[in-house]
Amino acid sequence: MNSRLYWISDLCDQVRFLPGPPYKWKIMPENFTKPELLAPAGNFEKLEVAIHYGADAVYLAGKDFSLRNLTHNFTESEMADAIHLAHDHGVKVYVACNIYSRNHEQEKLARFLETIGEMAPDAVIIADPGIVFLARKLIPQVDIHLSTQSNTTNYNTLKFWKQAGVTRVNLARELSLKEIQEICTKDILETETFIHGAMCISYSGRCLLSNFLTQRDSNRGACSHPCRWKYRVEEEQRPGQYHPVMEDERGTYLFNSKDLCMIQFIPELMKAGITSFKIEGRMKGISYLAAVVKTYREAIDAYAQSPDTFHVADQWKRELGLVYHREYSTGFYFNSPDEIVPNYANHHTGLIHAFIGRARSCESGNHVTLDVKNKISQGDEVEIMIPRGTPVKSRVKKITDPLGMLIEHGQPNSRSTLELEHGCRPGDIIRKTSFPS
Repeated sequence: MNSRLYWISDLCDQVRFLPGPPYKWKIMPENFTKPELLAPAGNFEKLEVAIHYGADAVYLAGKDFSLRNLTHNFTESEMADAIHLAHDHGVKVYVACNIYSRNHEQEKLARFLETIGEMAPDAVIIADPGIVFLARKLIPQVDIHLSTQSNTTNYNTLKFWKQAGVTRVNLARELSLKEIQEICTKDILETETFIHGAMCISYSGRCLLSNFLTQRDSNRGACSHPCRWKYRVEEEQRPGQYHPVMEDERGTYLFNSKDLCMIQFIPELMKAGITSFKIEGRMKGISYLAAVVKTYREAIDAYAQSPDTFHVADQWKRELGLVYHREYSTGFYFNSPDEIVPNYANHHTGLIHAFIGRARSCESGNHVTLDVKNKISQGDEVEIMIPRGTPVKSRVKKITDPLGMLIEHGQPNSRSTLELEHGCRPGDIIRKTSFPS
């Protein structure tokens, strides 16, 4: 039987269990390479946040041909600027072109790929074999990363894609860590797996619920997420009388998966030989992105530096508890039935907190100027989320408007300057937190 590890949650003062194999943390082999931390960048600001908080690489997309067309994404000129900014900071950029295309799109796709090639990203992410074929023909200088949508589940499939010109494979989420490790030991291609974020209830993300219920194609970037809706039973002869499938007054969430969180199992993931650890969330906010990237950056670095003394810091669990999330699980990594059952209650958790803003500039006297997202008042206690280490608590001593006039409150959708007790750096996240009683 797998051992069980306690996660004592700061979130709600209760103990929850996460399953996993027996812990035997060992020194890494001499040829060990620290895995890449790959973060989502749904727009330019999110790109800056990912860079600021320590991502090694980002994945982003243009206005077409990606599976997240409902997020802002990048125009062609913005994408060129994004690639330039990331490369200036030593961060790689992977462009998603992972839809399953139709006949009428082939010429437009070809033009898009040629445009991408001129921008020189580090790779393009593809699921459709036809687009792989076009990319090899039109932009052979750009690496191809195979999307998880292609549901790669065995090492012979990696051999096939290697012959097709693919350089990295995002392995199917249905695989266990044992299966992933076996694939990695074959050393066929680079490998990539998700370690945190929302999970799709369907097979490798290929779902038709949205197509049937809302006529929005989930495999072409327009998913309406009906797996997150609640469902009830209605008997034909009793219209209007709804019966929950499970006894819950809020309804039943038949297809609603839990969120993935692997912070407790960084040693196992790193020893498996995975090339890149991927964070889900191109449509998530910058507060989520900052907290998750920062947390996994610190955990990966801590284990790489000292495997024999590594432990899961309470601060990492707190950070991941702060972000808005469904119940956390380890997905399919350890083949635990309890971890892959649907999240029937659709319960979201997270410490009570407010994202105040992201520092635009920081000047002498601990003055920070930001665009206010949630109300902030003189005297409030805030946290400065620095890229490394525990967030710095600080009191708001004064607030001024753009004209330099003293004000008691910084209101949402306004620009204000806060005088804090402690300084910060441009790009740092300022948030206000309180704890449930």
